[in-house]
Amino acid sequence: MKVMMNMLAEKVEQMMEWSSRRSMIRMNGDKFRRFVKAPPRNYSVIVMFTALQPQRQCSVCRQANEEYQVLANSWRYSSAFSNKLFFTVVDYDEGADVFQQLNMNSAPTFMHFPAKGKPKRADTFDLQRIGFASEQLAKWIADRTDVQIRVFRPPNYSGTIALALLVSLVGGLLYLRRNNLEFIYNKTGWAMAALCVVFAMTSGQMWNHIRGPPYAHKNPQNGQVSYIHGSSQAQFVAESHIILLLNAAITMGMVLLNEAATSKGEVGKRRIICLVGLGLVVFFFSFLLSIFRSKYHGYPYSFLIK
Repeated sequence: MKVMMNMLAEKVEQMMEWSSRRSMIRMNGDKFRRFVKAPPRNYSVIVMFTALQPQRQCSVCRQANEEYQVLANSWRYSSAFSNKLFFTVVDYDEGADVFQQLNMNSAPTFMHFPAKGKPKRADTFDLQRIGFASEQLAKWIADRTDVQIRVFRPPNYSGTIALALLVSLVGGLLYLRRNNLEFIYNKTGWAMAALCVVFAMTSGQMWNHIRGPPYAHKNPQNGQVSYIHGSSQAQFVAESHIILLLNAAITMGMVLLNEAATSKGEVGKRRIICLVGLGLVVFFFSFLLSIFRSKYHGYPYSFLIK
């Protein structure tokens, strides 16, 4: 019993020493098995399994690492910091044996290893559905450990600066054109601006802003990149860009069809415009429907593209 207590004290002391140096403890296979998997242990461990080396080309891993760093720093430098919770990182190139041991074939992945017992299903963070924002990770940790972490982000003035530049640009343009403001009443310009807003909202940009999903997903085992999420409960940023472009192409086709029907030009020219518009609508709507079917499994309808 005394030996076990001494081993536990040594492990806690070592983890605290590493935490004093950096908020995220980097681990290889040996460290992971000794300080995370092997008993005795009276502390919880959050592990981010990732692939940060440049040759892995995992941009999502770098984005998730930044959010994880914010969360780890928020815990390390908070008044509630204790030896009951530690943040660690296992990189694929430093602990490939750990990935194999856990049958893990994707990165990044966040797991909670509780102080007692083995991890349950809920101890694996649902990154694909929730995203990897620090606030979402903190909420998940609170559910699993009862440790409340208040996220502190470093000041970011890029949004304020961008807004100020935009206001200055618009103000300068209006001042230069103060003697000729007819362009403000240009219906085509306002229609294009409205369509841009509609495309952005209907493609899921607001969902991306709230949930913070990865841009795409790259399988570290075979290098295959997925741009479309396989579930109807989540999406990638690249997926929203694809949907935006498809909606824009369909809209362009509808505009051409309307132009062909209402213009008074040559019949041959109108026929060509009509065929081009019809082709855009048919092809890109078929593509859009195929993406819908891939996300809503069992959806029975398709058109041209399956």
